Amino acid sequence: MRIHSINIQNFRKLLQCHIDFSEKNTLFVGANNSGKTSAMDSLGKFLADRNFTFNDITISKRVDINKIGEGWTQENCDEPTDLLEWESLVPQMDIWLDVSNSEMHYVAGIMPTLKLRGGKLGVRLAFFPKNISKLFAEYREAYFAARKTEKAKGKVDINLYPKDLCEFLERNLNTCFSMKAFILDPIQSNKDVPQTTPFEMECFTDNPLKGIIKVDMIDAQRGFADPDSSDSSEQAKRQLSDQMRSYYDKHLDPEKSPSPEDLDILKATEDAKKAFDKNLAIKFAPAIRELEGLGYPGVADPRLTIVTKMTTGEALKHDSAVQYALSKNDDTLKLPEKYNGLGYQNLISMVFDLMRFRDDWMREGKAKRALENDNPVIEPLHLVLVEEPEAHLHVQVQQVFIRKAYDVLTNHKFIKENEHFDTQLVISTHSSHIARETNFADLRYFKRLSEGSEGNIATSKVINLSEVFGKGDETDKFVTRYLQTTHCDLFFADAAILVEGSVENMLLPHFIRNKYPELYQRYISILSINGRHSHRLNPLLEKLCLPTLVIADLDTAEKEGHHKAAFPERDKGLISSNYTIAGWIVGEKDLDKLLAIPPNKKEIVKEGTCKYSIRIAYQMPVTINYNGTDEEALASTFEDCLVYTNFQLFKDMSIDDTGSLIKNVSDKIKKASSFDEFHKGVYDALRDGKSDQKAEFALDLIYAVDPGELTVPAYIAEGLEWLQSYLKPEE
Repeated sequence: MRIHSINIQNFRKLLQCHIDFSEKNTLFVGANNSGKTSAMDSLGKFLADRNFTFNDITISKRVDINKIGEGWTQENCDEPTDLLEWESLVPQMDIWLDVSNSEMHYVAGIMPTLKLRGGKLGVRLAFFPKNISKLFAEYREAYFAARKTEKAKGKVDINLYPKDLCEFLERNLNTCFSMKAFILDPIQSNKDVPQTTPFEMECFTDNPLKGIIKVDMIDAQRGFADPDSSDSSEQAKRQLSDQMRSYYDKHLDPEKSPSPEDLDILKATEDAKKAFDKNLAIKFAPAIRELEGLGYPGVADPRLTIVTKMTTGEALKHDSAVQYALSKNDDTLKLPEKYNGLGYQNLISMVFDLMRFRDDWMREGKAKRALENDNPVIEPLHLVLVEEPEAHLHVQVQQVFIRKAYDVLTNHKFIKENEHFDTQLVISTHSSHIARETNFADLRYFKRLSEGSEGNIATSKVINLSEVFGKGDETDKFVTRYLQTTHCDLFFADAAILVEGSVENMLLPHFIRNKYPELYQRYISILSINGRHSHRLNPLLEKLCLPTLVIADLDTAEKEGHHKAAFPERDKGLISSNYTIAGWIVGEKDLDKLLAIPPNKKEIVKEGTCKYSIRIAYQMPVTINYNGTDEEALASTFEDCLVYTNFQLFKDMSIDDTGSLIKNVSDKIKKASSFDEFHKGVYDALRDGKSDQKAEFALDLIYAVDPGELTVPAYIAEGLEWLQSYLKPEE
């Protein structure tokens, strides 16, 4: 049995949100404030009985809630009798389960029909008013009492509580609202729009999924504090020793349901207690005799004695119960757990939590009898939620955790031998390193939708990345391999910039840092990808709705034959051999026409649920003052355009590294006797340079000059200015 998908409605910014679950690991990714935490909290509140607050209701629904309140305060208003008008306002979650025919006995109590023989089974959990008539009466009473008091004072500029229904609910939400559950129609499970609440069906006032799904959650670990910190919050005090004590009390304590093997330790503890009590009686005897000399105890008073309480569990109740050995050869070199690094504290804590969740689920150890009395049936599905596991962890540890977490949760003989007992792990993260270690098909991307996309507030939608490309498609293989080895930070970015090669990749961050301060403050993912492969990312960019600047090379070539590379010149019938330009964004390959295309024709605007644009930037003519005369230089690649743009800087450069590409270029400039010789010489030098020399070119340039001194090539400057303007917040 597994969770197939969930639909969340009216929960914070998740106005209408569908999330598909993977069989094992599901990873929530997305930029800050995209809704990942909201999704995790909704699972905790709907499935793990965490309390709701009024702010959990999508803020755009407050207007409609207050309209209900306004109607209720009319003098001749009829008392409401049903929940229908609240259906579109309250937080709801539809949980769809995949249930096999052999698992139907687990869900017998919530089957919509006895004819169901496996398949999808849906349950709607909705946070409705407990008693609509009682809520109506209590609100009217409070509202009219406040208005009466206001009138008694005459003209006073004050609005007493409750001024509206929202304010009333803000204080009384959990006393007036509760969870209600409804069984959904499996026939409508594949509809894009969630089905209406079947009020005519049986309504469950308790969560019918209890006993079917066990839910455990690790919140974001922000509470591991410095050992000398003055922070006394509960989060800051959370230590592994506390977890160890809890685990011991539940699963290992020999005083609970003792077995024969526990008798030796219980006897040893009792013997130690007797010896300690005897020693205390001897040590305290002088003080007690002195007390007796003062007249206590009298004839009728009880005699004073000293008795210890010694249990096995008491031995773990101290701050240094968990220690770390610093030497393999000296057992005395130990430190308390709080002095271990924050990252390892977090890692150990999370892994121990996972083990505890698993053993609780499996009724392991001493907990078996207590848990079986409370719930004798082991739930067939274990759902574990982990929020931001990357806190304090360096990259390698993050990757180890995500690779091993599911194995820890399922490392139990019973789970391995019983196929009907399943575990699903859901993780939310901001870490590209964790995303990189996760199968592409298991990623769920949270996209922020701007105000006006759905309603009058910013909301979120979730994209199932397993559906971006066709299954087994070559593009799918390429992109997933590429992203998993390079740029999973794409899923956390505000925008993307696609570049051709290593030189652009090295220098572009310098351009942004030094010339575009507003853009520098944004989360920009720069992807170095060969021009002939850039278009393969288009389906992903469309799904992510990610504003993208593509910086491409013209790659001028002969029109006929095999499109041999050619020195760029006007009126020679040359073309661009770059598919990104000719086949994807611009749709034109003629060089002369490309040079004449205005900036507004270089942008593709994508309309839909979320609007975004893809804009291309490629080399444009560079005007060079050569020996007092303005000359036009045409560039074919980033490197030659950079040289033409910074002609004087390269001319004045002093390079001693014989054989390096940057020296060859500089020498061509210095030795040229004419503009044409200089123009062609730079092209030839760069074209003849090997691919590894291109990277050296960038490194040598950064070493020779401050990148801030470089003039940004005009075509790149134009593209970066467009992106900066695109991402600028609206006034």
